[in-house]
Amino acid sequence: MKVLIIDNEEPIRIGLKFQLENYCSDIESIHEATGVTTGLIAIEKTQPDVVFLDVEMDDGTGMDLLKQLGNNYHFQLIFITAHNKYAVDAFKFSAIDFLLKPIDTDDLIVSLEKAKLQLKNKDLKT
Repeated sequence: MKVLIIDNEEPIRIGLKFQLENYCSDIESIHEATGVTTGLIAIEKTQPDVVFLDVEMDDGTGMDLLKQLGNNYHFQLIFITAHNKYAVDAFKFSAIDFLLKPIDTDDLIVSLEKAKLQLKNKDLKT
């Protein structure tokens, strides 16, 4: 599974990458981006299976990024934020989960299991 972390806070990216590498199996690669602009480029370049997307970043919001993609994305979406007020908006974009910072490892594992199940179901339909 290819993972992309889009978050403007380097300590969050480092911590999430550490959790993914040490507690989650089936991870082929982990890529990072720091905001909307770099996130759009990274999505195009890496074609991730799962995107961990921050809500508030320096150059816009995670929702701004998704609006620019339109319905043209095929990854599983997991929002990460310190603000639970965005949960409803996140699910409007078909997010499979919403993780509050700091990210709990058990919650992360559950979220990735959901993503794997969705990816497996998607493969069965094609």
